[in-house]
Amino acid sequence: MCISISQVSRFRINLFGGTSCCERVHGWFKNNSTPKLLDIRASSVNSKSRWVRRNVSTTTQGSGSKTKSSVLGGAVPVTRIVDAESTTKIQQPFGNLQQRLAENKDLSKLLTVIVSDLETTGLHRVKERIIEIAAQDLAGGENSTFQSLINPGVPILNASIHGIRNDMVCRPEVPRMEEMIPIFLRYVQSRQKPGGYVMIVAHNGKTFDFQFLINEFNRCSYEIPHNWLFFDSLPLARESMKSVDATVKPKASLSALGDYYSLTRDGEAHRALSDVLLLSQVFQRLTIDLKLSLSDLVLRSYTTSDLIAAMAKNKKA
Repeated sequence: MCISISQVSRFRINLFGGTSCCERVHGWFKNNSTPKLLDIRASSVNSKSRWVRRNVSTTTQGSGSKTKSSVLGGAVPVTRIVDAESTTKIQQPFGNLQQRLAENKDLSKLLTVIVSDLETTGLHRVKERIIEIAAQDLAGGENSTFQSLINPGVPILNASIHGIRNDMVCRPEVPRMEEMIPIFLRYVQSRQKPGGYVMIVAHNGKTFDFQFLINEFNRCSYEIPHNWLFFDSLPLARESMKSVDATVKPKASLSALGDYYSLTRDGEAHRALSDVLLLSQVFQRLTIDLKLSLSDLVLRSYTTSDLIAAMAKNKKA
């Protein structure tokens, strides 16, 4: 498989003059840091786990868009990377993980917050497939941003929503989900702090993104790491918008929140990377408005078991 890494100036994180709880309390963000876009293209090299790291040039077109993402050329030597499934799992002691983690005095040294977004072939969490994934580590820095199209193996019938067409994913360099999962796991592991935990943030994640991830990991016979937590930013947005002093309360959708905070979207709505870059900014604003600490966020998060239990409950209802 091939991993392509480049620095694209237009994907620079726009940090605010005002600081979020992450920066204000824990000093997460590095001033003047410019993250690199980790753009993934996978293809079968051979039967062994041989990973190639190289730069490519790509063109991504959304619905009616002609925006190009140019990546600098040049080859880098072949690198062998340990398979994601061989990584050591963190053993969990008894007790509530969120409570124990929130009470840890070194929480800022343990937790990595990654904002994520998915695009899919439809709304059914089991029958439909993921066709794009993007993520951004809020700490910023080199290779902090990840994006890739995914070949779903089924026809895309909702291209009018996200602009992702069949011809864009039916290419040799675009990985299938079973190929993408170990790549994504390696990206997350590369951002994880030693012996630490990861909190995946998504807007409407509990009822959409996280369910898709859990089902796709299960379908491809992968297990979600035990040190992952999941945070849905939608309830946070609803809570914040209720307190707004206005006759007509702002909506809690991602686009509406971007308009409310006067944020500029980079790219088109309903493309994973564009949504991730916007949510990264919105999420920081929400934590400021609600005066939430890092511990508060952990206490509002979910474990994989929490999500699976909720999915089972909804299925019975």
